[in-house]
Amino acid sequence: MLARIPPVTQALLIANGLVFALQWLVGDLRPYLPLEQSALRSFMLWPIDGGYGFLPWQLLTYGFMHGSLPHLLFNMLALYMFGSPLEYTWGEKRFLAYYLVCVVGAGLVQLVVGAWTLAQGGEAYPTVGASGGVFGLLLAYGMLFPNQRLMLLFPPIPMKARTFVILYGITELVLGFNGWQPGVAHFAHLGGMLFGWLLIRYWRGQPPFGKRRPPGPRIVR
Repeated sequence: MLARIPPVTQALLIANGLVFALQWLVGDLRPYLPLEQSALRSFMLWPIDGGYGFLPWQLLTYGFMHGSLPHLLFNMLALYMFGSPLEYTWGEKRFLAYYLVCVVGAGLVQLVVGAWTLAQGGEAYPTVGASGGVFGLLLAYGMLFPNQRLMLLFPPIPMKARTFVILYGITELVLGFNGWQPGVAHFAHLGGMLFGWLLIRYWRGQPPFGKRRPPGPRIVR
């Protein structure tokens, strides 16, 4: 099965699995583990002013860590489903650049949310998970294959990829503002989609970046 997965998507799947195994081996997945006792806490994404030690590399490393097995499996399933066709379309380098930009972009948005939370008297908390990159892939899939049919799991309703992306984005926005699903970084998900959208617009030479031709002979979809 792995032979059918393009190389960058395959490498990302393996990397996330290995990091999760490391989290389990060092005991970071124990229930109710105090954050100050986490062996890998310096690789989670912490608010800049939270007093927990924000470090620049956290904008990337947090995207390879997960809080639970279901969290990992859901993200990896989405990475496989949407990452593979995008990598076949874009090629390895462009796909990897896109994914990492979405991860970092989601992290930047989460830093803004974390700063606002602290300003309102809230507590500092870490962010982990590949969801920012995955939501960026979802956005790209909807833009490149807007008429491709997708099947929802709950409820099992088929719909076009473009419609699915729009509904998912609206849902994340609503959940982010009303707090119905605490413990989930909804604005980070939207940040991944936003930075992915901007990067695709840049590659296409569309506003707000003005008109430009993509480098090389490859046609950017």
